[in-house]
Amino acid sequence: MVVLRDPGAVPANWKMSSEQNVGGNSMLCFDSTALDDSATMPSSSDGTERRPEIGYCSRCQNGKPPRCHHCSVCQRCVLKMDHHCIWVVNCVGACNYKFFLLFVLYTFLETTMDTLVLLPNFIDFFKHANHHSTSPGQLAVTFLAFVLNLAFALSLLCFVIMHASLVVSNTTSVEVYEKKRAVRWKYDLGWKTNFEQVFGTKKLFWFFPLFSKEDLENIPALHGIDFPTRSDIEA
Repeated sequence: MVVLRDPGAVPANWKMSSEQNVGGNSMLCFDSTALDDSATMPSSSDGTERRPEIGYCSRCQNGKPPRCHHCSVCQRCVLKMDHHCIWVVNCVGACNYKFFLLFVLYTFLETTMDTLVLLPNFIDFFKHANHHSTSPGQLAVTFLAFVLNLAFALSLLCFVIMHASLVVSNTTSVEVYEKKRAVRWKYDLGWKTNFEQVFGTKKLFWFFPLFSKEDLENIPALHGIDFPTRSDIEA
């Protein structure tokens, strides 16, 4: 799923608008009809529509929603881009981040289980290394299988821990450096809400590459365009 799922493309109508041009600087505008009706723009305390901070990508010649970044490999902007993963040959962004996390988690569990299953054979490898009853090829396969699975399991464990910390702080790999410069990360809404911004609120769907219809309607962040901030919650 993470290989085939689009990480999130910028809507075609995110473009430069000449309707307002002050001092030669065009303003970026967003047509909210590009998304579902549920993915509405946040409002300020006085009830007026508040537009998020947006930029412009000179390479795509298109507007850049908040947390959007240009991928030099895919040659396009990706919504809430985390990184380009060479293992899945795809970008990891707003629309497939959950799928990527599940892929990493389940691969870690599988390699860990394989390591535990191979552990008795690995111990026997040293016990029977000098016995002529066991062929050198069989010994080599047992040794390499255990070592490779252990190496992958440990590497994936580090990856799981790293991304778990990113999820609970509502941060992407790209934003880690930006976050260090901020006193309070504006997208950090508390670990529970941060988790739901990625996995949704329905516990039954947490372990599957799926989202409930209710979550897709009520959590705009899953679409990768609109993200609530601390100021929205505290207002």
